[in-house]
Amino acid sequence: MVRRVLTLTSGRIALAVLATIAVLALFGPLLAPQNPLATSDHTLATASGAHWLGTDYLGRDVLSRLLDGSRVSVFGSLEVAFTALAIGAVPGILSVQLGRVFEWVTLRLADTLVALPFLLFAVAVIALLGNGLTQAMLVTGALVSPLFYRVARAATLAVARSPYVEAAIVSGASIGWVVRRHVWAKVLPPIAVALAQTVGVGFVIVSSLTFLGIGVQPPAPTWGGLLASDLGYLGHQPWAPLAPALLIMITVWACNLLADAIRDVSGEAGRALANSRRAGANRRREADLESASAGGVR
Repeated sequence: MVRRVLTLTSGRIALAVLATIAVLALFGPLLAPQNPLATSDHTLATASGAHWLGTDYLGRDVLSRLLDGSRVSVFGSLEVAFTALAIGAVPGILSVQLGRVFEWVTLRLADTLVALPFLLFAVAVIALLGNGLTQAMLVTGALVSPLFYRVARAATLAVARSPYVEAAIVSGASIGWVVRRHVWAKVLPPIAVALAQTVGVGFVIVSSLTFLGIGVQPPAPTWGGLLASDLGYLGHQPWAPLAPALLIMITVWACNLLADAIRDVSGEAGRALANSRRAGANRRREADLESASAGGVR
């Protein structure tokens, strides 16, 4: 699937942007030119050689804080996405295979989770368990999991009544073998699309919580926290919120672009794209052969 995504320009752009964000998350604190927590007397300074993006209201280097805060934003969004995947995808697949009772129970649980406003619920959990981002992301991932449940269930229903699946069941194959051998390959592309979209949603959630000062204790830097602090000093630095806002927007845009690229290369759309490219390659080959034969005749 990765090779097919790389054949699309949109897929290459999305992967390049997300790879850059991943590098920032892994090595951002090491790349920070200054201590992101160190204050100075140069408050609200403009961009210079010493401070490429200026300083904030406490004289801290903005670039260093952006690089250091990337880890919290990235890992928080991944925590939301993979928690939702683990909680939602497996019950979605098994709801088609394990009978009416399991199907009814999981459907009612999914409907209940959909009805809960995940952002407000995350705030409530933090109020009960303490100001920590990890527990908020785990709870938010559980509340987002109905997306994976419905995607996995719909994809499984599409293949559950297929002749080869029924033949495997009649021949005595276990449910686990049928899921691994026949179902998972069909379910994986739509789950990959949902995962890419959910990572983008996770970025919005993490940024929203940290913007409100929830989940991370100050003075720890986060993209949302930097955006919130910069908004208080627009009179002195009207350009200051641009850097964290652009990072959040570009990351979410890249996640959605990757989801679109995965969708375009999988399923019926992917087969149509592959067939059209194969036909184009055949036409070019035939044209080259005709031109070569015409040159040989002359």
